[in-house]
Amino acid sequence: MADLEARVKELEAKVQELTDREAIRNLRYRYHEYVNEGRFKDIPELFTADADLDFAHLGQAHGREAIAKFYGAIAGPGPREGNRPRITFVKQFIHNHTIELHGEHGHGVSYLEAKPIYGGEAFLVAARFNDDYVKVNGEWKFKKMALLPYFMVPLKEGWAQEDRIKMR
Repeated sequence: MADLEARVKELEAKVQELTDREAIRNLRYRYHEYVNEGRFKDIPELFTADADLDFAHLGQAHGREAIAKFYGAIAGPGPREGNRPRITFVKQFIHNHTIELHGEHGHGVSYLEAKPIYGGEAFLVAARFNDDYVKVNGEWKFKKMALLPYFMVPLKEGWAQEDRIKMR
């Protein structure tokens, strides 16, 4: 009987791990769905209240309110802030999402291919996301999302030059 109990506990733990992995994948997929469908106002709810966003040269934000302001400033309809052009159209495609779980914390890596219109010009983007996740009240959220750009170049130029970061 003890062997059966141990096997059931092992299976329960494995089911929980698989459930958590799928929930984290859905979190990452929802983020891209919101971007692709122009639902930028919904993005902050995917993050913890004290989350960090680090998009390299594009900017950083700490906390949901700052994350909401970040997305309001760079993407979607409405007036632009400052002199920075806006992303007026974007479709993102995510690849090779890997996840490491440590109880109610996790880390993930995924690769991004994106096709935005930035400042009125078509761009090609390739980057890597490095994420930290945490389970809050039974729901997985981003604790940190960091973007490592490989290239962000106008479509007409391509990425075969030394300066591969032209979306500033």
